[in-house]
Amino acid sequence: MSAEVLDPKTLDRYECGACGYIYEPAKGDNTSDIAAGTAFEELSADWRCPVCGARKPRFSNVGPVGNPSGFKGNLGYGFGVNSLTPGQKNILIFGALALGFLFFISLYGLN
Repeated sequence: MSAEVLDPKTLDRYECGACGYIYEPAKGDNTSDIAAGTAFEELSADWRCPVCGARKPRFSNVGPVGNPSGFKGNLGYGFGVNSLTPGQKNILIFGALALGFLFFISLYGLN
């Protein structure tokens, strides 16, 4: 393992195509004694998914934590919501629902 310290937010996460398990470098893998901060590329070739036992080639890159989801080329389209992180999208969606509910309830105040 390299001696340099890596920022876990810059490390890409990888998702198992067989079961959906996501290897997060910030957490590592306790079942295989992989230390936290170990990048996916640094895992040995015989490492397997701790849930289903799939090999490394079955994993696909899903990007670092907190990045917008989707293809990078498509993030500029839409009304600007494609570039929002999943947490920001949740705030937008549930905030709009709460605001709509408040408007609906305010109709009862009309005479």
